[in-house]
Amino acid sequence: MDNDYKVKLEVFEGPLDLLLYLIKKDEIDIYDIPIERITKQYLDYMELFKILDLDVAGDFVVMAANLIYIKSRSLLPKDQQPPDEAAEEDDPRWELVRQLIEYKKFKDAAAHLQERELARENLFSRMPDKPEAAAERPLGEVSIFDLINAFNNVLKRLNKAEDLREIFEENFTVSDKIDLIMKMTMSNVALKFSELFSGAASRTEVVVTFLALLELIRLKQIRAQQNDVFGEIEIVRVENRALA
Repeated sequence: MDNDYKVKLEVFEGPLDLLLYLIKKDEIDIYDIPIERITKQYLDYMELFKILDLDVAGDFVVMAANLIYIKSRSLLPKDQQPPDEAAEEDDPRWELVRQLIEYKKFKDAAAHLQERELARENLFSRMPDKPEAAAERPLGEVSIFDLINAFNNVLKRLNKAEDLREIFEENFTVSDKIDLIMKMTMSNVALKFSELFSGAASRTEVVVTFLALLELIRLKQIRAQQNDVFGEIEIVRVENRALA
């Protein structure tokens, strides 16, 4: 495995995006967040970031500390709440709820404005000097959290047949896996995410394959897409682009 390899995404969603993703995935009432469950899930993602050595912002660590603090406060009786707490509400979750609601309003408004901009662009057709693929988020139509969630599911399936890296020396490289993924998508037929890992024999190989996938998405060689919300992720090659 490439010990010094680190994926650096051009745009990485923040801690509030992760919380909103977890809330939506589990169909949680944003006004009644089960803080213990959401904290555990958030910390699980932090552990996956660590496994993948993703270059994430310190805001994720700050939010993790905040969630742990809220969780610990929620376990205390009211008469033992910290005396220096200035919050008007008894429920320690409310400040987090307010942040999430305001952030969601901002994201929804931004998405609406983007839709209007795209609609206006379609009113006047014009030919660019050089044909280019349509503008898209660096991780295609799915979020980084969708991808990491799918990656985690693959890891869980391997846990029972424990990884061979403790026994055998493995020499998987991100470059080799990039070449493999490009060959697997050569036919331009959508490839299921799980199929990328069907031949993986160990945790190390799964991690290296996933890092290769993230790199290809960052380079806009590969696009990840979902037909349904939280549905099966499919991998397709982006046309008219050559691998640098």
